[in-house]
Amino acid sequence: MSENEMMPAVGFFEGLPLETPDSFLDVKKAIPKVSGRDLLVKVQSVSVNPVDTKLRQTTPKSDSLRVLGFDAVGEVVALGSEVRNFSRGDRVFYAGTPTRPGSNQAFQLVDERIVAKAPQRLTIEEAASLPLTALTAYELLFDKFNILPEKDAAKGKSILVINGAGGVGSILNQLANWVGLDVFATASPKNFDWLTKMGVSHPLDYHQDLQVQLAASGTEAVDYIAVLYDITKYFDRIKSLVKPFGHVGTIVGINEPLDLSQWKNKSVSFDWEYMFAKTDFGYDLESQGAALAQIAALADAGSVLPTVSRIYDTGINAKNLKLATKDVESGHMLGKVVVSGEFNG
Repeated sequence: MSENEMMPAVGFFEGLPLETPDSFLDVKKAIPKVSGRDLLVKVQSVSVNPVDTKLRQTTPKSDSLRVLGFDAVGEVVALGSEVRNFSRGDRVFYAGTPTRPGSNQAFQLVDERIVAKAPQRLTIEEAASLPLTALTAYELLFDKFNILPEKDAAKGKSILVINGAGGVGSILNQLANWVGLDVFATASPKNFDWLTKMGVSHPLDYHQDLQVQLAASGTEAVDYIAVLYDITKYFDRIKSLVKPFGHVGTIVGINEPLDLSQWKNKSVSFDWEYMFAKTDFGYDLESQGAALAQIAALADAGSVLPTVSRIYDTGINAKNLKLATKDVESGHMLGKVVVSGEFNG
């Protein structure tokens, strides 16, 4: 690539409502120069996550272009001088970081330590659906709940997943099933078939009393509770459902105090999971690449199914990213929305 060569990208200068023409813009920007442990990846497919919509909506007006995008699949086209684990031509997948320009551009720099080779048996769209949700689920189960990431390692124990049909829940259910947990998960009854497909043994109606539904399955309490929603909305309903020395974790921030003292005499641990904490603070970056490599192996073995629900495959551009973002913001999609193809805005 020549000096100062330009590439297409999709970005914006202000977080505007989707119906505003400038909410997404097709632009040109310089291809970044690769150095150190960075890979330069030619992006082939991306997926849109709730974090994309939140960051877009809260971006103040600026003279600087903001390019978002986290989940990505692409081909390595250049290597920094310190890269150890990848070669040109490798197909890779990753979830990126909010601290650098994202995957909504034709060529992206990404630290090799948070990257893995993409699953071989999946399409680029299927692979693009996995990184962010899979890493979030993986870190909650294995980094925070301290479950060993091996098949049947937690056999005999149980987990309750609140909001089990969402993006993270759909992967967490499968990983929990893989390690042998008895999986209870909440959703609307219309989504029970989806829960079962994702490895849930006991679908629960989130509208109904959870204690009664657990008891009907012969269970009074579980070892782990993963709350993939605002936990303050569920705290009173779940506070008695965790066993002594159990774990409760959540991935959603809260705006009001949470009285954890009720779990003190049970020695219950409370865990936060934020997938970008490692890249935000430069902490144990290699663990994300290693986790993605294991996710890829599980996907190739059929133990983790991709969760693609809609694909826009006529190119990565402002129009298609706006459509995908509208799908995500609707809150009615099961699984992930993916955009793929050449950058052609």
